[in-house]
Amino acid sequence: MTTAAITPQQYAFGDLAGLMARMTGDEKHGPAATSTLDTIWVLYDRVLRVGPETAAAPDRDRFLLSKGHGPMAYYAVLAAKGFLDPEVLASFGGYDSPLGHHPDRLLVPGAEIGSGSLGHGLPLAVGTALGLQAQGLTDPAVWVLIGDAEFDEGSNHEAVAFAGAYGLDRLHTVVIDNSSASLGWSGGIAARFEGAGWSAATVDGRDHQALYEAFTMPHEGRPHVVVARVEPKN
Repeated sequence: MTTAAITPQQYAFGDLAGLMARMTGDEKHGPAATSTLDTIWVLYDRVLRVGPETAAAPDRDRFLLSKGHGPMAYYAVLAAKGFLDPEVLASFGGYDSPLGHHPDRLLVPGAEIGSGSLGHGLPLAVGTALGLQAQGLTDPAVWVLIGDAEFDEGSNHEAVAFAGAYGLDRLHTVVIDNSSASLGWSGGIAARFEGAGWSAATVDGRDHQALYEAFTMPHEGRPHVVVARVEPKN
């Protein structure tokens, strides 16, 4: 597979639909992918300090896709930003393709974790933030994108409680809220985080400026969560 074959400026947000259309086949998990498209784009286009040339740099920002069972949007953004050759998108889901139905960090340039199992991403992000801190790398930000249904898994609640109590202010979470959670909680998603000591914002998950402003809110001494509301899955 060819990597970094294009310049990041070659594609804009309006081109992502065409890049996603190159990925065909069964089990595309289209709604899971499209629900994340705006969020992932804004992060890679305006927030994350990482690119194809710095994907292995110790001081890079880390992005962990916990909501990895619908990776088409992620692959499209990585291609638009130069991590992937767009030509490889057509192989999505193929037997010998690096682009599986769940991202593989050993095969996908720029991918930080192998993902797709609900409830794993936020605990991994907490561990990543702790590991960077232990190495004296206090500048890199750690971002993790999860789905609201992942809060049906207890591991996420444990991670929320630990990160808030520990004051992991380089940890950032984006929750895609497409009304998929089966359990729910009193007061909504943001309140769950705020009760554990997090900074929180809830925004329209299709509004790029609102997403950017929420992503860049100051939150000294506290981890930060942005709840991105999108249309219901069904």
